[in-house]
Amino acid sequence: MKQKLNIGKFFLVLLIIMAISGCSTNDNAGTTGNEKGDKVNNGGTLVIVRLSDAENLDHHFMNTINAASITHGKVYEGLVGRDKDSQIQPLLAKSWKQVDDKTWEFKLRDDVKFHDGTLFNASAVKMNFDRLLDPNVNAPRAGVFKMVSEVKVIDEFTVQFILDESFAPLLSILASHEGGIISPNAIEKFGKNIINEPNGTGPFSFESWKPGQEIVLAKNEQYFGDKAKVDKVIFKIVPEETTRTSMIETGEAHIAEPLSVTMMDTVDASSAMEVYRSEGFGTEYIGFNTEKKPFNDIRVRKAIAHAIEMDSIIKGVFNNVGKKANSLLGSQVFGYHESLKAYEFNVNEAKRLLAEAGYPNGLKTILSTNDVKERISLAEVVQSQLKGIGVDVEIQVFEAGTFIEKRNRGESQMFINSWRNATGDADYNQFNLFHSSSKGPAGNVFFYSNERVDQLVNAGRIESDPEKRIQIYAEAQELEMQDAVYVPVRVIENVAAVSKNVDGFRISAAGYLELNDVSIK
Repeated sequence: MKQKLNIGKFFLVLLIIMAISGCSTNDNAGTTGNEKGDKVNNGGTLVIVRLSDAENLDHHFMNTINAASITHGKVYEGLVGRDKDSQIQPLLAKSWKQVDDKTWEFKLRDDVKFHDGTLFNASAVKMNFDRLLDPNVNAPRAGVFKMVSEVKVIDEFTVQFILDESFAPLLSILASHEGGIISPNAIEKFGKNIINEPNGTGPFSFESWKPGQEIVLAKNEQYFGDKAKVDKVIFKIVPEETTRTSMIETGEAHIAEPLSVTMMDTVDASSAMEVYRSEGFGTEYIGFNTEKKPFNDIRVRKAIAHAIEMDSIIKGVFNNVGKKANSLLGSQVFGYHESLKAYEFNVNEAKRLLAEAGYPNGLKTILSTNDVKERISLAEVVQSQLKGIGVDVEIQVFEAGTFIEKRNRGESQMFINSWRNATGDADYNQFNLFHSSSKGPAGNVFFYSNERVDQLVNAGRIESDPEKRIQIYAEAQELEMQDAVYVPVRVIENVAAVSKNVDGFRISAAGYLELNDVSIK
């Protein structure tokens, strides 16, 4: 009897072990490995701490990559997108073709729904572009699609873009945040007002927004593509950089951005986080309001350009993060003019030009910037350098939103700014920043007007030959430099502090935060 009882106990223990083993296997069903061999658990809440809030959550009204990073590719998606190498790929459209120079046809996916359950189809695409281009809506991003005369529904899942004229970079703009498709229900609800409850087709759905505090997105379990690996993303607004990085140290956050160059060594020395770096499409620059005295005089602008010694700025202010720029096009952007010459450092020439312009004893001006550490440092160095030609510079630092508003309204004289170029094509830079029709919120905050530049920008849009487009943009960049509209500073590097518990995070060359592949170890 004792022997039978012991055998029974043995089988009972064996069954318990098997049961426990089976449960353990199920618990780890969501665990994968990354390239380093670390175990990664899908799920959880990703916390991103950021310098500033979005100005709005409506792609038709967004003027900054900072805002678009929250929704582009997460809540909203376009007909096409970009892969990790920045190449155009199908997204909501499964294929496309040019019927003729002025007609593009897109075949749409038939298995996509918006977050509110509405079916994505050709009518939804048409409604989006009708709203964007409606003059009564007055959307600031309408200008980038001004060549579109009609979006035509061919059948439920086929749509055509009818253009007024040939437009070579159409796909590049459709892949940027302006091309994001909004739910028809949201458009009907908000009409010409800014949409504050974004509703799209992406891997994350909008949950809540407390302006100035946080924006929360939740995983879209019904997403048609590869589902996000985290359950939720919280974008917290934390203006103080040391607080942002400390939150990663304490485990309160996973990603802090942007990261200033002055904090990079601190992050590198941490056992909890590391520095993420990647070259972007965009550039940083010092701009002039060409309609506002004294910078309505080209000689004054040239004098300032000659008086700034950029090599020491790149090294001293930016610690060689981001290479010195010679244009407002980044070196990875199609149409970049590699041999363009910026103004050489020449104090005597700067003084001569100022005297010729009627300022032999110098002048006073205001240099404005937003509250980013490197930009404040840059402003201080520029202030010091310009003293050498008798220019007395007052620095004004504003919170990001206030800075953008003042700049867009033309209230700035001289300002530090950046343009991240969401498409990787010269047109996005040239049309938005330099075309006379784009003055103000659309991007031309120089309030610059040059008839020949307008002609070139227009020509670059309709030219289908890539080599001819490169030549067109080269001439445009040369004219803009001759007119001293800006002083190029550096090609932007995307820099962030990232917890060592995070895998799969990246920032696209356009500057969008890419979160779909992010997981937490």
